[in-house]
Amino acid sequence: MTDEAGLRGKSVALIGAGNMGLALLEGWAAQGLLGSVSIVEPQPSERLQKLCAEHGYTLNGAAELYDAVVLAVKPQALESGAAAAKRFVAAETVVVSILAGKRLADVAAHLPTQAIVRAMPNTPAAIGRGITGACSSAATSVAQRAVADALLRAVGEVEWVDDEALIDAVTAVSGSGPAYVFYFTECLAAAGVEAGLPAELAARLARATVEGAGELMRQQAETSPDELRRRVTSPGGTTAAALEILESPDGLAPLMRRAVAIAKRRAGELSG
Repeated sequence: MTDEAGLRGKSVALIGAGNMGLALLEGWAAQGLLGSVSIVEPQPSERLQKLCAEHGYTLNGAAELYDAVVLAVKPQALESGAAAAKRFVAAETVVVSILAGKRLADVAAHLPTQAIVRAMPNTPAAIGRGITGACSSAATSVAQRAVADALLRAVGEVEWVDDEALIDAVTAVSGSGPAYVFYFTECLAAAGVEAGLPAELAARLARATVEGAGELMRQQAETSPDELRRRVTSPGGTTAAALEILESPDGLAPLMRRAVAIAKRRAGELSG
């Protein structure tokens, strides 16, 4: 999964170690390919402190120039995050921004480098199963993009796009997508309770079903989701009866379109 040549011995500074920043850091730690790693996090969690102690990472240390800087603060904190990042950035440093809604130009305006990669990973990065959409500035060299790609690929798959405008849609689909799946699992379990199942049993059934279906899609990647759906839908059976509800004009598809559209719109608003 990882391009070892792209990461071996590289120095990386992580600015912000909230949920996503920490997920990335845990993915890098699991790969064990990086050289020097420094983290800036004013309120380090116990989990972060333990990870730094185990791997010898520097937490809130002195200024030093790095090969790559990953900016993982909240979008509203771009200015303060960039200020913290500046002490690690040289002209040849590539900056990877995972700030939802913040454009390449927004980030470049606050830093002494024009080599910027805008990326949107998702939380399964913590277990090496993330998916990231990314684009790079015109000033980013092939070598710099390779470093960014290796950092992101260490925690999952990477899809590069040429049009930066597509990143808001990526954010709405895969960046926010895990929350949709988790919520679907909650709703499936709650429906099971309404149908008469004990709550704990309904929760176990729902969770295992979602996990298994996801793994089936992964292992049968050559088969489309709609084909997999048809394979388990017998005409006139229970699944077909349920799908009549989910496929109705006010069913799941229009809800997902609305959810993705509003998430995409919000990502755009965050750039303001």
